[in-house]
Amino acid sequence: MEFDYDIKDINKLATSLLDQFSSKIILFHGDMGAGKTTLIKALVQSLGSDDVVSSPTFSLVNEYEITDDKIYHFDLYRIKDENELLDIGFEDYIHSKHWVFIEWPEKAKDFIPIDSQLITIKTTKKTSRAIILSSNTNKKTNEAMKQQ
Repeated sequence: MEFDYDIKDINKLATSLLDQFSSKIILFHGDMGAGKTTLIKALVQSLGSDDVVSSPTFSLVNEYEITDDKIYHFDLYRIKDENELLDIGFEDYIHSKHWVFIEWPEKAKDFIPIDSQLITIKTTKKTSRAIILSSNTNKKTNEAMKQQ
């Protein structure tokens, strides 16, 4: 499923995407500056959190509170080795049944569950983007990330 949107409509897009998700593990793939964190901010807000959302580039994971649930937001850009994921208990987060948003999921390809969903963000213009939402298996996710 593909969505084209202008950045001013990102909150509307986030609400629409939430209706399409069949998993609580969402992978965000796109070039640096494509808008992964910006989209996650809108999704966190649409899920009902008042928390300030920022990229967890240095901490690797941020936690946001929502009514009766949590959101774990990972930025794996700085991960050099999948063993680093074991050190932070990544598998526990993945299997927690809470929302898990992962930027740079290709850094954790061996840990990505089959029932996750992939959002690929492509820059089309300075203020507009195209998003492809894929329901996928681990193999499909890995192939999609390789093609980018």
